[in-house]
Amino acid sequence: MSFNNELIVSFVQLLPKAIVKRFSDRYIAGDSLADAVRVVQDLNKKGILATIDVLGEAINSKEEASASKQACSEVLDAIRKLQLKANLSIKPTQMGLKLDEDFCFQQVSSLVEKAGTMQNFVRLDMEDSGCTDATLRLYRRLRAASTNCGTVLQAYMRRTLDDLEATKDLAPNIRLCKGIYIEPEEIAYKAKDEIRKNYLAALTWLFEHKQYVGIATHDEFLIDEAVALIKKLQRPQDAFEFQMLLGVREDLRDYLVESGYKVRIYVPFGKDWYLYSMRRLKENPNVAGQITKNLFSLRRL
Repeated sequence: MSFNNELIVSFVQLLPKAIVKRFSDRYIAGDSLADAVRVVQDLNKKGILATIDVLGEAINSKEEASASKQACSEVLDAIRKLQLKANLSIKPTQMGLKLDEDFCFQQVSSLVEKAGTMQNFVRLDMEDSGCTDATLRLYRRLRAASTNCGTVLQAYMRRTLDDLEATKDLAPNIRLCKGIYIEPEEIAYKAKDEIRKNYLAALTWLFEHKQYVGIATHDEFLIDEAVALIKKLQRPQDAFEFQMLLGVREDLRDYLVESGYKVRIYVPFGKDWYLYSMRRLKENPNVAGQITKNLFSLRRL
């Protein structure tokens, strides 16, 4: 992130939450499950799949984690009742990962089991580097009993290819993304070209080992390279999907759908939208710059 972009993001963080929310609403379905359902139904009508995420990562007690699990269970109920073409994404820390790994496992395994009864799927999101080993331990325990769960690996982490090798016995379902958390250079690539190179190396590995992969990126270069790899390695359409965030690069989303590819959109909702918004601004400071530009435009009116 450039110095100017850092200044812009710092400025946006000082704004009242009400102002930030006006500009983050594009990327968040709303405060309630009903809001998420509405967005998912609209996506489904366009031939687009979804993964629903209940926002909230600042868990300080098992009671809060249990409430988060209940909210996720209600998402599965809505998917079943309304026959949504969607699955569930969860953050392990939201389920109590940092409080008690065994407790977290019981929470998540209950959701995975429930999803299995309805032939659905649960994605374990990947958080900052302090959670990587624990998340992969959790995933290994879950996969011992269930196949309807997957996790995420981040291409900017230097360890990603090693993690692929370490989990290949699980035949995992992997969502491959660039990564969003601020990590030290000794464990994470920083240069765009380095991250792209590692992303494509990981994607090639997944294709060659015939593992299902969610190609999660808005980077047009990576999408073009992924399509080229799919054709070169003759991967069937049911072996992968493209994944994007709500409200981001809808032009690319629509292009992929029109080209016949399976596309899944990440649909977050909930009252804990602010931390999510700040992380997205840090990942894409152009959004913060647009907020700033719009604010000064409003002041001139």
